[in-house]
Amino acid sequence: MKWLVLLGLVAFTECIVKIPVRRVKTMRKTLRGKNMLNNVLKEHAYRLSQISFRGSNLTIHPLRNIRDIFYVGNITIGTPPQEFQVIFDTGSSDLWVPSDYCNSSACSTHVRFRHRQSSTFRPTNKTFRIIYGSGRMKGVVAHDTVRIGDLVSIDQPFGLSVAEYGFRDRSFDGVLGLNYPNKSCSRAIPIFDKLKNEGAISEPVFAFYLSKDEQEGSVVMFGGVDHRYYKGELNWIPLIQAGDWTLHVDRITMKREVIACSNGCTALVDTGASHIQGPGRLVDNIQKLIGAKRCGFKVKVYTHKKDLGINYPVPARAYILKDSLGYCHTAFKEKRVTTSTESWVLGDVFLRLYFSVFDRGNDRIGLAPAV
Repeated sequence: MKWLVLLGLVAFTECIVKIPVRRVKTMRKTLRGKNMLNNVLKEHAYRLSQISFRGSNLTIHPLRNIRDIFYVGNITIGTPPQEFQVIFDTGSSDLWVPSDYCNSSACSTHVRFRHRQSSTFRPTNKTFRIIYGSGRMKGVVAHDTVRIGDLVSIDQPFGLSVAEYGFRDRSFDGVLGLNYPNKSCSRAIPIFDKLKNEGAISEPVFAFYLSKDEQEGSVVMFGGVDHRYYKGELNWIPLIQAGDWTLHVDRITMKREVIACSNGCTALVDTGASHIQGPGRLVDNIQKLIGAKRCGFKVKVYTHKKDLGINYPVPARAYILKDSLGYCHTAFKEKRVTTSTESWVLGDVFLRLYFSVFDRGNDRIGLAPAV
């Protein structure tokens, strides 16, 4: 059995669908401050261009670089298709986008779904709410055709937000949850499960490659794994229990000293989180050890394969961020939601270093150094 200490895979080749996801670069705030944003968006409106290759089931969608924090991909909803930028989030299970009925200030800055313009739209009376670490929303469940590249889900249940809080300055329109069905706040079947049940994907697997330093080429893959995105072999780590992308962490060390998880703990592998998050007391200790000016020290995460620990180092360059004035900040953050046991969130800071495979068929996660 393998355990994660902080901080094998079959290569499926059939029907792999890749949606490129690009780190987004900070531009929106600068332009908004100069009252230029609306003009730029009107003059350079993004249109989804689809690239297909003969004899291949691969579909790639280019993405805009909007900020330095989120990895966003494009989907369409409705007939004719309406396009949205969403976060592909392993920390949640619901798909939602803003609706025509949403009057929140956050909705006014994002693309809203025009349900009257879709001939395949079907409403329901079901309502739901979701609370995220950085915001919250409430919405209603509806049905329509959703497309992720060449993957098409007809009559897919999804959420339409009627109120949003905390998302005004975010560069994404909505969220596409990739966690298990039991985590769905709307109680609707997640799009991955519907596609899997209908045989639209060859294997119940998806994977992420997240680029570093604003480089191009980030992707989320559905139905298999492309080995060119990682080095060596994938190490498979079983989930603590089926129904959540949470692993057992053996310990977190820094400078060979155990700084967290001394008695073992849990960690959610979350593509929707930018930071590495943990209990406030332990995060404070890490911040003191790092020091704002020294910008150093390497964090290590371990897993166990039988009796051997598997080390997942997180070098300082991955979690030390410098602002425009040269001051250092860390990518460690206190979790807002506390639990009775010690738990962590391994977000994009960790996942930029390690190619990640989420295997629903075997309830496990595969990790390998990203290229």
